[in-house]
Amino acid sequence: MKKSVLLGAMTVAGLAAGVASAATVDDIKARGALNCGVTTGLVGFAAPNAEGVWEGFDVGVCRAVAAAVLGDPMAVEFVPTTGKTRFTALASGEIDMLARNTTWTFSRDVDLKFTFLGVNYYDGQGFMVPKELGVSSATELDGATVCIQTGTTTELNLADFFRSNGISYNPLPIETNAEAQQQYLAGACDVYTTDASGLAATRATFEDPSAHVVLPEIVSKEPLGPLVRHGDDAWGDIVRWTLNALITAEELGVSSENIGELSAAAGNNPEVNRLLGTEGNLGEMLGLDANWAVNAISAGGNYGELFEDNIGESTAIGLARGLNAQWKDGGLIYSPPFR
Repeated sequence: MKKSVLLGAMTVAGLAAGVASAATVDDIKARGALNCGVTTGLVGFAAPNAEGVWEGFDVGVCRAVAAAVLGDPMAVEFVPTTGKTRFTALASGEIDMLARNTTWTFSRDVDLKFTFLGVNYYDGQGFMVPKELGVSSATELDGATVCIQTGTTTELNLADFFRSNGISYNPLPIETNAEAQQQYLAGACDVYTTDASGLAATRATFEDPSAHVVLPEIVSKEPLGPLVRHGDDAWGDIVRWTLNALITAEELGVSSENIGELSAAAGNNPEVNRLLGTEGNLGEMLGLDANWAVNAISAGGNYGELFEDNIGESTAIGLARGLNAQWKDGGLIYSPPFR
């Protein structure tokens, strides 16, 4: 097992090295579309609607980047990836960036040769069980069968939690959230474990969400965010600062509703002016138009708008901001300054 994992890591790293020298942004402009890796379907984060148009919180990041580079938020080819296939798709150049509920870890950053560009959702692993099971804590799950996605950080977290609590479990490996949902609802497993946000999104699609309980334990740190290959810093800067533009826009009160007015002429706030391109040359530094951030923010709104519209408390997902509130409001969402 150790040998196969090592060889897999070497293969991904080798693929990354092979395409690292490419000028990604030039390729995107030449083809007229951003190739963005997403999940195979997780409502609220990334899933096609009834018309087949991809929607969600992570989708919003992809569309913002496409708008910044190409001026068109719809110029995106979405590539569904599983926990197993996502890193190969990125390393091989099949996708330009990955925006797929992916946890920033040491080995993924260093050993697999990827660059994480910030955090768009601070999460942690949780457990969901049927209410009729009568369980109120994950420490009561001794002997349970657990549905768990392969190729994810949740596998090791699960093993660590059960071992540290002196209890046992039977893993039922699955590859996609849809498969996990099917197996869980069919009773093939007693428990489904993944990021707590993913559990909330999955439960929201159930016929009777109230019949299922997310247990109180959060057993890991899961900082989720977009990533690209090592070796193309100019492209990494574009994705990083597009995410930062969405975060800073919320902090500074720039929204999809007022951005037209604020970007028409320089105002009294120098950082707003620099962000929106009415002052300075930040766009030029990125190799983009002066209005790159205006386009990115206009695509789906600022960070707070993307959150509330897709996964917030007014949606079926029903997530509170919590750790994902702005730093001024007691959360961890924070962008370096635009200067």
